[in-house]
Amino acid sequence: MSGKATSVCVLCILWVLLPIQAQESPVSTSAPQPNSGLKFRLAGYPRKHNEGRIEVFYNKEWGTICDDDFTMENAHVLCRHLGFTAATGWTHSAKYGKGAGPIWLDNIICSGTEKSISDCKSRGWGNSDCTHEEDAGVICKDEKIPGFIEHNIIETEQKQVEEVRLRPVISSAKNRLPVTEGILEIRHRDSWGQICDVGWNQKNSRVVCGMLGFPSDKRVNKNFYKLYLEKQQPSFRLHTVRCVGTEVHLSLCPMEFYKTNGTAACEGGAPVVLGCALGHRAAAQGAIKKKKVVQQQQQEELIRLKGGVHPGEGRVEVMKKGQWGTICDDRWDLQAASVVCRELGFGSAKEALTGARMGQGMGPIHMNEVRCLGTEGSLLECQYKNITEEDCKHSEDAALRCNIPYMGYEKTIRLFGGRTRYEGRVEVLWGPSGAERWGLVCGEGWGTLEATNVCRQLGLGYASSALQETWYWDASNTTEMVLSGVRCTGREMSLEQCSHHSSVSCKNTGTRHAAGVICSETASDLVLHSSLVQETAYIEDRPLHMLYCAAEENCLSSSARHANWPYGHRRLLRFSSQIHNNGRADFRPKAGRHSWVWHECHGHYHSMDIFTHYDMLTPNGTKVAEGHKASFCLEDSECQELVSKRYECANFGEQGITVGCWDLYRHDIDCQWIDITDVKPGNYILQVVINPNFEVAESDFTNNAMKCNCKYDGHRIWIHNCHLGDAFSEEANKRFEQYRGELNNQIL
Repeated sequence: MSGKATSVCVLCILWVLLPIQAQESPVSTSAPQPNSGLKFRLAGYPRKHNEGRIEVFYNKEWGTICDDDFTMENAHVLCRHLGFTAATGWTHSAKYGKGAGPIWLDNIICSGTEKSISDCKSRGWGNSDCTHEEDAGVICKDEKIPGFIEHNIIETEQKQVEEVRLRPVISSAKNRLPVTEGILEIRHRDSWGQICDVGWNQKNSRVVCGMLGFPSDKRVNKNFYKLYLEKQQPSFRLHTVRCVGTEVHLSLCPMEFYKTNGTAACEGGAPVVLGCALGHRAAAQGAIKKKKVVQQQQQEELIRLKGGVHPGEGRVEVMKKGQWGTICDDRWDLQAASVVCRELGFGSAKEALTGARMGQGMGPIHMNEVRCLGTEGSLLECQYKNITEEDCKHSEDAALRCNIPYMGYEKTIRLFGGRTRYEGRVEVLWGPSGAERWGLVCGEGWGTLEATNVCRQLGLGYASSALQETWYWDASNTTEMVLSGVRCTGREMSLEQCSHHSSVSCKNTGTRHAAGVICSETASDLVLHSSLVQETAYIEDRPLHMLYCAAEENCLSSSARHANWPYGHRRLLRFSSQIHNNGRADFRPKAGRHSWVWHECHGHYHSMDIFTHYDMLTPNGTKVAEGHKASFCLEDSECQELVSKRYECANFGEQGITVGCWDLYRHDIDCQWIDITDVKPGNYILQVVINPNFEVAESDFTNNAMKCNCKYDGHRIWIHNCHLGDAFSEEANKRFEQYRGELNNQIL
């Protein structure tokens, strides 16, 4: 699709001429020696001085590097070219904006020990099949190589705002998060400076508050700050800021820098004092209980984010005609993403993501080619096109990341003993204010939801494993168990917000029984194809002599034990299940092959005891029949175009569901049913829940349940209105739950 990104304003480019000779090992910190005329620089927006789009000067022309096959090893080599000791990350899909000129390198493969990027394998200089929408970026460790001299920097004065902050001066606000008011300061290299308030207006304030994660600004009592500032000696860095108010970053506004830091600057003015209004979402995440916040949350939403691990990020979904749907990423940009972020109570957008970067949605695609001015109060006020099925696919679902207020959640928890920062024994800072101490969490009952909360709190993504024993990480001096009985719902922002015992109650208080986690940046997301259930449902009266294996695996109701075997039959509601993985990581069973259970009767292994729950409920939620399906064969039945199958159960093969593939359980296999022999005629709800015990981490558990209305007259059954549990509006769901049955058999 064309027009998927807009050009961005690059206010400054750091140019560095660096030699090809570098250190002799990936951990070497010796200064590189001159050798070649290659130049490297960081460019783009928004960024700090140690990150950006990586650009290379080759053959007398500046160009970029494609993100195909890009790795951390590549980033290490490039960061050393720029004079930094190592890389801490890399970016793809032109996160810092699209570059210009040729794309010099593509499909780079480095081991990390190379002295030059030209020593790495690639397609060769100038040989690429990429566009600038695939420009790679690097994030370097903010530590220079000893002896490195930037004698080739062309532009010595960096005209860019790297970071902003509010410095609180009121004593009651100094230790309170988030900081919502204070003296506005900008970071320039290693120091902080103030902005002259002459000509400062509300539009400037809106832009800065958006960067800090707040939807708008608020009034502050400047008289107090005036008295405080009279006793200070400010160091001004910036003046004459002229924002329009729709910018997503202060660097996009016209501004002027003072040539030197000075207290004599800003004649007739003072440092900018700023207050920002806390959005209702951020207030709720900070557990701030205010009546207004509760009232705002009770209003039915028209827009939501799905599939993100952190607050303020995810796939954008909008409500239209009572049904949730996604947005196509054609022309999706930071301006439109910022309207969504502010509508949801966050700040401006940090990233506008394309290509289903937060997973693919299900159902309709409501909007395409969204164009916003930035002043709209809702995304639905922006210009957009209604689309046809040929225009877009869910592989083009738009997503975003918003600026959110800093809450400091990561300061009260840590991982210890792991091989990497993504794993370890959980230690929490616990106790009354002023007497906090580090302690362990009891592993009893520790599960995926609790582990995911820890990973999210630390900014490490999702939990790939929740560990109840951590004897192999027994290297910490922390031995006291301070927290037990932790139960999380998945919506909390810190472990402290989860329910837990008022006093420690743990059967095994030894350190080996402390809770641990292994985190991952990505996760799977299983979604049931609801319409297939509706299309394939039927009743079968199956003879008992054909159900011995099913009885052995507890796939029949309890009354079957008292049947006159092998005579008679059981009435079964059968249907097919097609389970898609729309996430960003393969769905793999929790247990390894060594612990799979062999079932002789059916002749297969179970990698998960319970993969799905099948329930028949009355309209008020009372269960009248139930079934379950063990994952005897998790495999890729079919996949989307250009996606290859990875998992196949034959010959004791690996089990799982690849991203972009689905596993099909046909209606005619054993246990793919609900035993309704004892169910009386009436109106019911059919419910199917995938991964019901949260055994495997997913990016979104709210779409794991599917519901259908059904009418059973004792001979026939009609299934209709099948939908995912969160696919409809709140009003439509209420009508569904109050369903009292059809008056005839004409199900429309």
